[in-house]
Amino acid sequence: MITEHALLPVIPGREEEFETAFRQARPIIASKPGFVSLSLSRSIESPSTYLLLVEWEKLEDHTIGFRGSAEYQQWRSLLHQFYEPFPVVEHFAPVAPANS
Repeated sequence: MITEHALLPVIPGREEEFETAFRQARPIIASKPGFVSLSLSRSIESPSTYLLLVEWEKLEDHTIGFRGSAEYQQWRSLLHQFYEPFPVVEHFAPVAPANS
């Protein structure tokens, strides 16, 4: 299992519009092979910043399967207009069980 982590810096004043677009975009990513789960959280201290966590079965499900798909172009057109600057995306692998 791999966790994709992205801090999404949404342009101030466009948060509500972003959240609406994200609700439209969520089924796009959720339909891709290897997708496990997704959470989107909004920062309390910096309300224009969101934390996106996506779990994938393996790294290539995200980097090749999703990003290389036609559906990714829909995702981009819905969401990428809201970011300033563009987010850094990193992938994490577990080193300890969640319930230990």
